[in-house]
Amino acid sequence: MVNINWYPGHMAKTKRLILESISLIDVVYEVVDSRIPYSSRVKDLDNYIKNKPRVLIFNKYDLCDKKETNKWINYYKEKGISVVALDLEHAPNLKELLKITKELMDSVNEKRSIKGLKNRKTRILIVGVPNAGKSTLINRLVNRKATNVGNTPGITKNLNWIRINDDFELLDTPGILWPKIDENDIAYNLATFTAIKEEVLPIEDIVYYVIKKLYELYPNVLLERYGVNDISDFETVLNIIGKKRGCLVKGGVVDFEKVYTVIINDIKLGNIKGVTFDRL
Repeated sequence: MVNINWYPGHMAKTKRLILESISLIDVVYEVVDSRIPYSSRVKDLDNYIKNKPRVLIFNKYDLCDKKETNKWINYYKEKGISVVALDLEHAPNLKELLKITKELMDSVNEKRSIKGLKNRKTRILIVGVPNAGKSTLINRLVNRKATNVGNTPGITKNLNWIRINDDFELLDTPGILWPKIDENDIAYNLATFTAIKEEVLPIEDIVYYVIKKLYELYPNVLLERYGVNDISDFETVLNIIGKKRGCLVKGGVVDFEKVYTVIINDIKLGNIKGVTFDRL
């Protein structure tokens, strides 16, 4: 069992600043990783965004198992949440995102009109767990490099207003989690897809979790990528992968640390595609 309390001070500060700024916000973009569309939702987010209209953005859609992830998309839609799936690397679906945003803003402007107020540009808050792809989304929206992009949690540290065009402004926020992560699958899913720093959980435990999950859900991926079809002995698994991927030291001995790095990087860099670890 895990009990992760990795909650850096800037995350608590970010939530406080969101709460202080929420009155300025019209629409919230909540960005999740399509491979873990449940685990990557910020569990206490509603406490900070109140009842603001929300768009749930399934990012990295090109990397997920679409059959399984679409079940989650339909699940959230049935709950009345607006959902957009994005493949920002190959075919950004930004027109659909902005169309939905405008529709949500129309209801905001109707309320303003009743009060005798003029329409104004849409102010959007963008939130999500670390490494969900918020920065890449912003850069696509403004069509230039507006924020740092990396696959290490904690790239963004402050709240920043960014102008998209004459109609939209974004308030960018650092990736946030919640104070106590005590559900095993959620903790390991977040660690697997780099929402938690690698040092927080032992890397060998994360790798074992990845291998086990692939064996249970995607045995074809495990076999094709690593040549493994039996995980009854983990050391044997590491030796097979190490020899296949050249993780060797003097004498042809497999370096387990190199194997761990190879597997983590395969996930981090999107070399393993078509997987979704959350299940309805």
